[in-house]
Amino acid sequence: MHTIIGLHRRAVDAVRPLVAAVTPADLDRPTPCADWDLRALLAHMIGQDHGFAAAVRADVTAEAFAPRAPSPAAHARSADLVVTAFAAAPDRQVLLPELAGRRFPLPVVIGFHLVDTLVHGWDVAASLGTGIDYPADLVTAALRQAEHIPDGPTRTAPGAPFAPALPTAADAPDWHRTLTLLGRDPHWTARSAENALPQ
Repeated sequence: MHTIIGLHRRAVDAVRPLVAAVTPADLDRPTPCADWDLRALLAHMIGQDHGFAAAVRADVTAEAFAPRAPSPAAHARSADLVVTAFAAAPDRQVLLPELAGRRFPLPVVIGFHLVDTLVHGWDVAASLGTGIDYPADLVTAALRQAEHIPDGPTRTAPGAPFAPALPTAADAPDWHRTLTLLGRDPHWTARSAENALPQ
């Protein structure tokens, strides 16, 4: 339990500077998340932080996970909130209304948020045209989580955070494998997205 909490805290800390670099002028940038600009992505990330923080304390509805007004400052606050909530949460079965109202053990829920945080951190970095340099143990943790996230029709539902899995080479780097398992093109750039738009 202490291991996943520590990994999660470090994952959040790794993403903080990526979001802190966002300026108001960046919010209209495209992201690897289909139909989401950077404004919508940040709003989703902040809403997820609040939702997970609330869910580990008590049963909540899907409204707890709703997107919130995006800004680097709001993200810093929500990051603090979810890290603190996970560290203090009782070890119980957590209701996640966004996952068909199923309950999951607390360590599994923390793992869900860990991979969501790291992948969306990469989304932010890709949108800004910068890179990420996650430590190897965080990449390994994210890959293990990604390997257990079901593929299927839910990946194409409106607002789904992950698109259907993409093919990848067996010898691809672990981070590339994580991204492709979650429907991300590791080579995505904002320029390639703009070139793909209808002219």
